Amino acid sequence: MRHNNKFNHLNRTASHRHAMLSNMATSLIMHKRINTTLAKAKALRKYVEPLITKSKLDTTHSRRTVFSYLRNKYAVTELFQIISGKIADRPGGYTRIIKTGFRHGDNAKMCFIELVDFDENMAKTAKKTRRARRSKKAAQAEAAPTAAEASQEPKAEETADTAEPQA
Repeated sequence: MRHNNKFNHLNRTASHRHAMLSNMATSLIMHKRINTTLAKAKALRKYVEPLITKSKLDTTHSRRTVFSYLRNKYAVTELFQIISGKIADRPGGYTRIIKTGFRHGDNAKMCFIELVDFDENMAKTAKKTRRARRSKKAAQAEAAPTAAEASQEPKAEETADTAEPQA
């Protein structure tokens, strides 16, 4: 029975798992988006979201606590200066997992994990203005006169050409 065993061990020893999650969290903070397997992304989300929450309160204690997890002063600086400013009003859900398919070699489920407020592609699509929809009748009414005008002009020339030889 696996009562109260809530996290994925990812087939690694505890020290290897902690080192891997720390490195992945640092990469996510520095690059804002990383490509990994789905199982690792889900484990990383549970690892990094409490750290991002701690970064909202910029105190020496919270910086030292986050540094004990990440062990990279540049990532800690990036987290507390840039990321915490953008996520200050967000109550949680700082990361997004986007499934991308399967890896060619071993058919593992692959995905992107990214920081929600730093995705340029999603932000561009969200900020697009919607065009007013036109009805089919309006489109046909606009297209019909141009087609009628184009078809009437050659007929007038044809009747003029045919009228001259008959006269």
